Amino acid sequence: MSRFPEDNQHARRIRRRDAVIAGHAGDEATARAAQNDDDPRVRASAIGALDRMGALADEELRVALGDPSPEVRLRAVLLSVGRPKVSPGLLLDDPTDDIAEAAAWACGERGFEELGTVTRLGELSTGHSNPLVREAAVAALGAIGHPAGLEAILGATTDRVAVRRRAVLALAPFDGPEVEAALQRAAKDRDWQTRDAAELLTSTD
Repeated sequence: MSRFPEDNQHARRIRRRDAVIAGHAGDEATARAAQNDDDPRVRASAIGALDRMGALADEELRVALGDPSPEVRLRAVLLSVGRPKVSPGLLLDDPTDDIAEAAAWACGERGFEELGTVTRLGELSTGHSNPLVREAAVAALGAIGHPAGLEAILGATTDRVAVRRRAVLALAPFDGPEVEAALQRAAKDRDWQTRDAAELLTSTD
């Protein structure tokens, strides 16, 4: 039996290890060269290494956001949290649900996004087929606190338990009669955690 597949796998592990070590050693040349590796795990490690040493350019991160490999795109979207000029919102429509969820989470972690991204988060919070994506999107809207996201948050308060619970908490930055009405409904929800969330917000008024 040929040992070539095993040899190739071993070589990929070595290249990935070298990329990771480069990030700790400040070896920018090795890390940057690894961005073009055939193995997506090596490429993902490369951008992580460059970020670690403060050498990852915004344009390199944008390229990684468009990588054909979900593993690279996921690493890139997580790294975008600390990049004001690179929005994770670029991957809100990723065909891989885990990445779309991570992109929504990253938008919330940043705490700011342009109106177009807020609008798309609103659409996802009520329209995405995956409840985990809907939950992450509505949480992001609450963290961002843009008025344009309120209608979607209110809509999400009638979703399945985990999503509506998150939607109730996302109402924290907002006020007004429609918010009060939603909190009153949530205070009578059949889910006790949703009721607790509503009571928490109303008790701080």
